[in-house]
Amino acid sequence: MLKLPGATPAEISLAMKQIVIYDEDYLTRTLLQEWLSEAGYGVHPCTLREARCKQTPDLVIVSVYMPKHAGAQCIGDIKRAHPGTPLIAMSGQFRSGLSAGGAAAQSLGVQQVIAKPLVHRDLLEAVQGIIGMPT
Repeated sequence: MLKLPGATPAEISLAMKQIVIYDEDYLTRTLLQEWLSEAGYGVHPCTLREARCKQTPDLVIVSVYMPKHAGAQCIGDIKRAHPGTPLIAMSGQFRSGLSAGGAAAQSLGVQQVIAKPLVHRDLLEAVQGIIGMPT
């Protein structure tokens, strides 16, 4: 975590790299929040109904149920809510070993895809590959 002499917790939080997580499953949101917070990122869990989350993140992670069908609409909504912000899409429909930045990512218009069930190391590597190490 960033340590600035005399900085308030709010100022430290603003200096951290911020990630918004959209996942309808409470347990998955909580797990991602725990993993990313422990790694030093500021994390804001949301549901898709809150797609107008007021945060200005460095990265958005979104869970998509059916990437080939409703996933495109979901990703479009998130992109409109966070224009210009890099996205990682995760889904149980992606197979393990899928090229993270390959055809699936390109067809959804995201920087990377991650298969569920999630692997801690894979998630952190994906995040660090897009926005770097936490400050």
